[in-house]
Amino acid sequence: MKKLVGFMAFCLLIGIFTVNVSAQESIKLTIPLPLTGSQAMFGEIGKRSYEIAMDEINAAGGIKGKKIQLEFEDSQGKPEISRSIAEKLIAVNKQPIIFGEYSSSCSGALAEIAEKRKVPYMVVTGAADDITQQRYRYVFRMNPSTAYYASGLMNFLRNVVKPATIAILYESSEFGISGAEDMSKQARRAGIKVVLKEPYDRETIDYVTYDVRSVPDIRLMLAKVKASNPEVIYMVSYATDAVEIMRELKNRRIDAKLYAGGAAGFAVPDFIQGAKDAAEYVVTTTLWSPWSNYPGAKEFAEKYKKRFGDYPSYHGAEAYSALYVIKNVLGRAKTWKSEDLRAAMKTTNMMTAFGPVKFEDKEGYTNQNFMDTLVMQVIKGQYEIVWPEKFASKKYLYPIPRWRDR
Repeated sequence: MKKLVGFMAFCLLIGIFTVNVSAQESIKLTIPLPLTGSQAMFGEIGKRSYEIAMDEINAAGGIKGKKIQLEFEDSQGKPEISRSIAEKLIAVNKQPIIFGEYSSSCSGALAEIAEKRKVPYMVVTGAADDITQQRYRYVFRMNPSTAYYASGLMNFLRNVVKPATIAILYESSEFGISGAEDMSKQARRAGIKVVLKEPYDRETIDYVTYDVRSVPDIRLMLAKVKASNPEVIYMVSYATDAVEIMRELKNRRIDAKLYAGGAAGFAVPDFIQGAKDAAEYVVTTTLWSPWSNYPGAKEFAEKYKKRFGDYPSYHGAEAYSALYVIKNVLGRAKTWKSEDLRAAMKTTNMMTAFGPVKFEDKEGYTNQNFMDTLVMQVIKGQYEIVWPEKFASKKYLYPIPRWRDR
């Protein structure tokens, strides 16, 4: 019996030792993402990209000698679930820093909890302007806000298209509303008349077949577009929305001098695959491209394509680079207490595959990263950077043919 008790005590000691070593040798970080639901495509792009970065960082020695262990929580793209995840990460997991999510509504929900609990949170893709306009001390945003998405596109419109009128169609979420309002302001400042500014509900689109489920909503919107006869049709949409609207514009032969997207659904490979020939000549603002000249951008893009069969959208570059920012912050912080991590976030100034990251307080924003935006055009079924010309991978195609002449 004494031998048995001694052996069990020895096993227990070994077990405790093993657990402690395991805890010391890895850093467990949980990332909230929409892995099911209508935004799952974006969540999957993010998840894949985080994992590529994790593999690279671990192969290079991890963070202060500790390997990163990533786990993912499915928010389903619902703010109330994002809120619950944030509460659990802070109260139960004791995670010292939070990052992730996709939509503006979910990112905003996380930001609210993080600020309340005084835990640093880095927004990676949520772009609604107000997230970093509330003077939050613990909330930082790596991606540009919606107001800056259209800056490159507006420059392209002024210098190339020179339109007199524009119609703005937008999905009725925080991101869509914010993007539409910002484009409306920029258009007016540029002397372009906004002849239509029309929201639509994403729930009216079948995300399996891309068919319109609520005929009056989409058809009425496109009837208004045709009646207003805009020279430019600008759309702020998610992936399935972008596909459906462009297919309907083609089917109804609604012509314009230019069809333009406000990033998001217009800047992912699924848009070209879904819209097919209706995607040709469409331009979209984007935050990044596989052909960006940022250090490591092309390498990341090629690695992603090799693993998953296609190049990532800018959402992938954001996620991939976000983990490197977290590595940098955890590596520089005096301790992993909230105030020290917040101080390290505040002094971040680094170059990533996504671009430069530096959190600034200006123009009404707090802890916001500011970047230049690019314009891509679908040319022969492929995305090409066309603006600014110094970054162009191909010359833009303009004017574009009418539907009946294609």
